[in-house]
Amino acid sequence: MEFRRVGRSGLRLPAISLGLWQNFGDDRSFESQRDVICRAVDLGVTHFDLANNYGPPPGAAERNLARVLGRDLRGHRDELVISTKAGYLMWDGPYGEGGSRKHVRASLDQSLTRLGLDYVDIYYAHRFDDEAPLEETLGALDTAVRQGKALYVGVSSYSAAQTRDAAAILRGLGTPLLIHQPSYSILDRWIERENLLAVLEDEGAGCIVFSPLSQGLLSDRYLESVPRGSRASAGVTLTAEVRHPLLLDRVRALNAVAGRRGQTLAQMALAWTLRDARVTAALTGVSSVAQLDANVVALEGPPFTEEELAEIERQSTFT
Repeated sequence: MEFRRVGRSGLRLPAISLGLWQNFGDDRSFESQRDVICRAVDLGVTHFDLANNYGPPPGAAERNLARVLGRDLRGHRDELVISTKAGYLMWDGPYGEGGSRKHVRASLDQSLTRLGLDYVDIYYAHRFDDEAPLEETLGALDTAVRQGKALYVGVSSYSAAQTRDAAAILRGLGTPLLIHQPSYSILDRWIERENLLAVLEDEGAGCIVFSPLSQGLLSDRYLESVPRGSRASAGVTLTAEVRHPLLLDRVRALNAVAGRRGQTLAQMALAWTLRDARVTAALTGVSSVAQLDANVVALEGPPFTEEELAEIERQSTFT
């Protein structure tokens, strides 16, 4: 496994990390989850990314990971990086979501209980809350570090301007911004348009991207159509692109580029997100050991040629 340093920090993460957003709730076989997590560790995928509301139901992914930690990975805590987040709706009432100190601190305590841990390695503000002062949200993250409940802090889905403000506030508190977690893929390139990577480089922070396969669109599953009811059809992070009439034509063209490289479309898409050294890692979500194995092989692909990058650029530009 290739490990990359996170910004200017001393922490390194595996270039392919495992996200537990999908497939690790109570609607999936625990044994299949256990197989994937244990195989991940065998492959050097030592970073597991969660949030308080990952499931279903909310909180289930943290509880299921805790079962594997206790059953199979006991004694290996110091070899793992475990992250979680707060901000999206987790429980009913006025304190169940958002960026208030009340929610951020209570959510972390609940996450630690579900995980059976004393601390998480990275604690994120899951989203920007325009109803809470940024100083309050980030002050709660700083408190988590000072209490020993988190080693590092990050933000997710903040704009470039919001990220720069957050980094300045955290720097003043003495708890640097470690990392940003944005969506990023060949079909979702907002971080380029906003120059987010340049901001992160200036601030000495890392970048770990989610949805590098565009909710599965950049895989062989969607070469013929986008099935109704699939995650991609819901357009959670790709609403405009999913509706584009040329989408599938472009996905097929990208698949042809991948084939000439000796890769699957998914492998090429993962490698593409990691082509920039400022991207620390890509979060992959898988439902089986076979998918995990295939994704990790993406790191073994050849460097991109100028011609390949130009073709990918043409196929990823929507107008």
